[in-house]
Amino acid sequence: MTHPRLERGPAIGLVLVGIATVQLGAGVAKNLFDEISPTGLVWLRLASSALVLLVVARPRFHGRDRTDWLTVLGFGVSLGLMNWAIYQSFSRIPIGIAVTIEFIGPLALATFGSRRARDLAWVALAALGVGLLGAERADLDPVGVAFACLAGASWAGYILLSAHTGRRWEGLDGLAVASLVAVLLLSPTLAGTDRGPLADPRIIALGAVVGLLSSVIPYSCELVALRRLRPALLGVLMSLEPAAAALAGLLVVGEQLSLVQWAAIACVVVASVGATRTTTPPEPAPTAG
Repeated sequence: MTHPRLERGPAIGLVLVGIATVQLGAGVAKNLFDEISPTGLVWLRLASSALVLLVVARPRFHGRDRTDWLTVLGFGVSLGLMNWAIYQSFSRIPIGIAVTIEFIGPLALATFGSRRARDLAWVALAALGVGLLGAERADLDPVGVAFACLAGASWAGYILLSAHTGRRWEGLDGLAVASLVAVLLLSPTLAGTDRGPLADPRIIALGAVVGLLSSVIPYSCELVALRRLRPALLGVLMSLEPAAAALAGLLVVGEQLSLVQWAAIACVVVASVGATRTTTPPEPAPTAG
């Protein structure tokens, strides 16, 4: 019989691959903002990933009740809003800082309702991290910060609705349908943007690459990993997202952060790891951003 630790090894590797690819995708996306608007790019990303998921999953539509459809509709709205908001934030502030602020959403969800001093200490540590970012607020666009907060709130809703969707839709069916809902939801927003780049084969190809890196690969990695990892362990690994985002911003986009900003990111990462290990949050959902 295979030792449990040996079984967890490849699963942990899959999660780390997912974290790396989703932030790499964010870096690639930000480098395209001079050629296509954040709204246009996030629509292209979601459209490409939805197409892949629909082809792979081939979801079953018949036989669904009203609750099934309301659940997946809410999941799709949270998915679309989360991705749209974080791309708006990426276009205004560094990726690492945007994801750090966004991560407050899942962290707040993990500690919601807890009255234990230990859990409140993690919240205080995360608040310290955000406060450190605020100490250098002159370097941050307040609109970008607001979009990151909106993305964080949407991420919290996404986690809750992901769990409900997973119970009512088999396999990747719910995610595939929710992705289609997100695309349809964001389609009207293209009316206020330059849609010329959406007809450029190069931009379409790069958008598809972003969709694979930021959606299809990490979602698939986490789906496989969850079969071998406890949700709590997955949550600890996902806590590396802000640090991974900062590294992607540095290596792919060339975004330099100050020591204070790195310290702020470290505070949020440590707080998230601590909160995940000492509380029982909802089952982690696929990667955001």
